[in-house]
Amino acid sequence: MTDPSAPAASPDAGSQAAKVWLVHNKSSGSNDDDALAALRDAFGTAGISLVGDTCFPRDDAPGPGDLDSAGADTIAIFAGDGTISSVVAGLDGWQGAVLPLPGGTMNMLARRLHGDATAPEIVARFRGGLVQRVRPTVLQSRHAIGLTGALAGPGTAWADVREAMREPNLKDLVSTASEAISSSTGGAKVLCLDVDCGREEGYTAITLTPRDDGIEGAGYYTASLADYARQGVALLQRDFRNGPNEPLGRHTKMRLASSDKEPMGLLIDGESYEGGVEEEFELGTSRVDFWATADAR
Repeated sequence: MTDPSAPAASPDAGSQAAKVWLVHNKSSGSNDDDALAALRDAFGTAGISLVGDTCFPRDDAPGPGDLDSAGADTIAIFAGDGTISSVVAGLDGWQGAVLPLPGGTMNMLARRLHGDATAPEIVARFRGGLVQRVRPTVLQSRHAIGLTGALAGPGTAWADVREAMREPNLKDLVSTASEAISSSTGGAKVLCLDVDCGREEGYTAITLTPRDDGIEGAGYYTASLADYARQGVALLQRDFRNGPNEPLGRHTKMRLASSDKEPMGLLIDGESYEGGVEEEFELGTSRVDFWATADAR
């Protein structure tokens, strides 16, 4: 079900009288009014008290002091990976735990911790005690902690295409797709500098994903019209990671570099950062606790 490092599920962890602070983001992919209402109903049905309710980023995310003052032991974040990462970044040192709920486009962290369960299903598992408290592996970098991973190289331009698909406008979509194709074909490649780490000429993008036993690398290429077609299908499914790629192994550290010695494009948990000519990433452990639910079977 899950892949974070964790002890066996504790049957009593979720059956306590949890006090939850809910954070949600209306601009996230699965976060419409009906879904949010269904989630609040699920908390109510489970008898779980919501001691706070924040619409992020319209309102500031609660910090440890806010959560402690409200008596919250859990912060439930119903949003995409980028929002979850932003909120968690401000929780260092907090003694409570985070319950990530699938409220975005890709929901990689929620899938990692809960499988394919819906947000109401996760709440029911949590209340029923089918839950474990974990500190999953993360991706460490000089920019930010990556809960789900990083994407580096000129292929990061394809993330703009994905964002354009949130607000379908044919002119904007065609423009961003054209720019992404131009960047992928004419731009510098990104290289993996580790031994036996893929093509010497590099890739249009490299993804790095934290796993229990190392950072899993994958190199993405668009060398032919067939590759572009396959990448197009992946984008229509709103998942760049389904595009044409090859494995780069698993490592405790990975060094990436731009082939033309210019700064590379960089996304961490889907958020943009100004990458350098060379970047280093290391496997680490989260400094914040998370709730991971077991299969409700």
